[in-house]
Amino acid sequence: MVGFGSIGQAVLPLLFQHFRMHPGQVKIISADENGRDVAGAWNLAITPHALTEENYLALLEPSLNRGDFLLNLSVDVSSLALIALCRRRGVLYLDTCIEPWPGGYTDISLSPSLRSNYALREKALSLGRHNGEWPTALLAHGANPGLVSAFVKQALLDIAADTGVGITRPAASNDWAELACHLGIRAIHVAERDTQVSSRCKQQNEFVNTWSVDGFVGESLQPSELGWGSHERHWPEDGVRHEFGCNAAIYLNRPGAATRVRSWVPSTGPFHGFLITHGESISIANYLTLRQNGRVIYRPTVHYAYHPCDDAVLSIHELSGRNWRLQPSERVIRDEIAAGADELGVLLMGHARGAYWYGSRLSIEEARQLAPYNNATSLQVVAGVLAGMAWVLENPRAGIVEPDDLDHEAILKAALPYLGKVAGVYTDWTPLLDRGWLFSEDVDIEDPWQFKNVRVT
Repeated sequence: MVGFGSIGQAVLPLLFQHFRMHPGQVKIISADENGRDVAGAWNLAITPHALTEENYLALLEPSLNRGDFLLNLSVDVSSLALIALCRRRGVLYLDTCIEPWPGGYTDISLSPSLRSNYALREKALSLGRHNGEWPTALLAHGANPGLVSAFVKQALLDIAADTGVGITRPAASNDWAELACHLGIRAIHVAERDTQVSSRCKQQNEFVNTWSVDGFVGESLQPSELGWGSHERHWPEDGVRHEFGCNAAIYLNRPGAATRVRSWVPSTGPFHGFLITHGESISIANYLTLRQNGRVIYRPTVHYAYHPCDDAVLSIHELSGRNWRLQPSERVIRDEIAAGADELGVLLMGHARGAYWYGSRLSIEEARQLAPYNNATSLQVVAGVLAGMAWVLENPRAGIVEPDDLDHEAILKAALPYLGKVAGVYTDWTPLLDRGWLFSEDVDIEDPWQFKNVRVT
């Protein structure tokens, strides 16, 4: 295991429970000894070394042998470098985000396009999939990116069943794209609302979050990115296309933490979230693209809409006031959380039933009952990690794969025990609802989505 922050500590006990491993099979390398007590509970020590471009081979290669598994839960360690090492050593691999070396998100000598998740994904895929020839390397499989790709597939099947659309079970990317097109899906939000609250309030010059502060700030400072739908008629004022790759996404010339977007989750209803860049915004949009004679004829718009815990929102406001220079103090809240839940799902809009949200609502109380060293946010990520690891172990020669490539039923089956209440909810909400009542806006207020119902699994 590379990295032992909030997610590393959260996943460790479940490795022994879920896979019946024993501590002698685990080695932890991390930048510091944070979490030493958690590792010590299993008589494990942390090897405290910050991996760099100069030392990672010397530190990792002696420990990696054919058939081993490298679980990368670090920040500021190049995923591409680790994948290449694992391929050479015959080692299985999974990460929760495609990471660059330090500075890859903020190096102003690079264009925003090259600091994007789009660019990181294209570089990773350029290593080549080579199914059957290379050990499996599963890219970006936590909660999101990761589980949400399985949520999208299940949501598409639910909508098809509930609207009387007879379908043959989709098998490949083109089949799923045809289903989404036939259903009329125009937009997919990865809609997340974190309501967990700490018994200790955020202090001045402190960044508080329910998961890695460095990870969240890193992606918040990248350009805001979204999969760009074929139906879109209005180009964003600061929108830019990439000059390379799959062309399924665009970016905005501003950080994700400075971009707000309207979305919806079942428990709290409408919210104003941040359009943070995430790999699933690109991979889902690309996976659901239909082409005819080389021309795109269908693609939904896909993006993340994130409302983190309230202390994290205050932290982002303070961060922006500091001109995006990180506060000197950081705190990841876990044991001091007093109440709340994390509600993470996908909101599919434009079909005959209006909008459909499918996902997980996990409370802090449920998370604590299910696993130690977790809060609701970390356990949702851990569920994706465990499900992804199980798939990799069963498919060890698949080469480079993304969450969208996997059997969604297998992923959900492995993850469901850790996700609390998983439900599908129809709503008549749209991003235009209640717009223009206080101040006039040049938007079409007509709302064609009139149905509301609930499906629970």
